[in-house]
Amino acid sequence: MSELSFEGRVAIVTGAGGSSGLGRAHAMLLARRGAKVVVNDIGVSRDGISGAPADAQAVAAEINAAGGAAIADLNSVADESGAHAVVQTALDKWGRVDILINNATIGARAGFDEITSADIERIIAVNLMGSIWMCRAVWPHMLAARYGRIVNTTSGGMMGMPFVTAYGAAKFGMFGLTRGLATEGAEHGIKVNAVSPGAATNSVGRFLSFSDPEMLAKYREDLPAELVSPVFGYLAHETCEVSGTLLNAAGGSVSARLIGATKGIRNPHLTIEDVRDNIAAIFDDADLVNVIDPTCPYDAASDPVAKTMIAVPYAGE
Repeated sequence: MSELSFEGRVAIVTGAGGSSGLGRAHAMLLARRGAKVVVNDIGVSRDGISGAPADAQAVAAEINAAGGAAIADLNSVADESGAHAVVQTALDKWGRVDILINNATIGARAGFDEITSADIERIIAVNLMGSIWMCRAVWPHMLAARYGRIVNTTSGGMMGMPFVTAYGAAKFGMFGLTRGLATEGAEHGIKVNAVSPGAATNSVGRFLSFSDPEMLAKYREDLPAELVSPVFGYLAHETCEVSGTLLNAAGGSVSARLIGATKGIRNPHLTIEDVRDNIAAIFDDADLVNVIDPTCPYDAASDPVAKTMIAVPYAGE
């Protein structure tokens, strides 16, 4: 099989300025395969405040020195105007944008009763709204080109994890964004997917620590960011065959995370007591089925109720 190339493609990778981060690894891989890359990062650490600052200009310079093509962008994705400015950087330099990897993220590790309201707002602004604004900014250009690839970065925290509740909520929201855009982009050659990565990045030390130095060394050796990037690379490539999916990637392992439904119960005269008395049957996963086809966007024609629904025209403000 021939090696997949990104020659002629222009990619934006947000949050790509970290020295050991996923974004840098994604940008480097795409550039090595021929893509022209906008390396976006505002230059702060994973918590958005302190720690070692990211450096988009250094990553772009590294790509260019290796014979690739990259330009740094320092705009924030957390507001709509900043997201449009990121896209404009690609358009001004290369006249197009084919790929968007939403990697920019900040976090905070704290109990739900402990975390400040300001930190919650920042986490939602960067992780969820930042991805929404970036998708909004590239969407008209991808529609006009009838082509596009968007890859959103989720997290295992989206499934529930102590002390990262707001972060997990933002990341699950990004999967909802992925599914919705996959359906809207299906007729326009636009494919949108998500990846939940596992890698030893610069979050180690800021949010996590190891009491055993040998375990820390093994963690960093077994889970390099570079073993996650090929998954992003495939989903960003023109030969990608799936849309609306969520893949897990860590240490060279790749799996699909599916959403399923049990057979459950049905009672046209359902009462509170019926739910109580049949809770075991409701959760019985013996006949678990996928709620939606994990390899393609939702097809309303397959749902007899949805098939008869008619969208009311949008009124807007």
